[in-house]
Amino acid sequence: MPNVDVLDLKNKKVGTVELPDAVFGVEVNEALIYQAVHHYQAGRRAGTHSTKTRGEVSGAGRKLWRQKGTGRARVGSIRSPLWRHGGTVHGPQPRDYSYKLPKKMLIGAMRSALSAQLAAGGLKVVKAFEVDSHKTREFSKVLSALETGATVLLVDDGDNRNLALSSRNLPGVTLVRSRDLHPYHLLRHEQVIFSQAAVEKCGEVLA
Repeated sequence: MPNVDVLDLKNKKVGTVELPDAVFGVEVNEALIYQAVHHYQAGRRAGTHSTKTRGEVSGAGRKLWRQKGTGRARVGSIRSPLWRHGGTVHGPQPRDYSYKLPKKMLIGAMRSALSAQLAAGGLKVVKAFEVDSHKTREFSKVLSALETGATVLLVDDGDNRNLALSSRNLPGVTLVRSRDLHPYHLLRHEQVIFSQAAVEKCGEVLA
């Protein structure tokens, strides 16, 4: 089992935590990660795109000229898709893009993403996010001490108001609860910082 140093918010080692091989030491399955990310992004789509059919565009429904005898092509309505300002044929309509992903696939993708992050050296564990102030400037100093990259994912277990307030305005910094963690979050950030409680919770749930 891999052992990871547990740090305080000043980047000093205060202990170690043992991570389960079944979660943080598996072979990376890129296909599973792709499926999980595609599923997540599909669920986030608004699906509010809409075009008007010939029954929805404005215009009278009367026949513009008689069927025969004019020498012109026959026409039934000014709202025909063949005409300018006419309706759209087979255009996009509001729809739900979300679909169900098997739970085992999502768990496998989480294991692969966590193992890849650990193997790349982008995973850190802190004892706890004990932030005394809700000021962004103060938490920015904490991230500097932890030597984080341009994008960092913070994973905590439970509600932490000061952490949420102090981190939300920092560019490239995202905070999620351990129960809301998704492979999509792990792929979007160079580095992930877990609280010890959160990383142990992930190990228990995904093992």
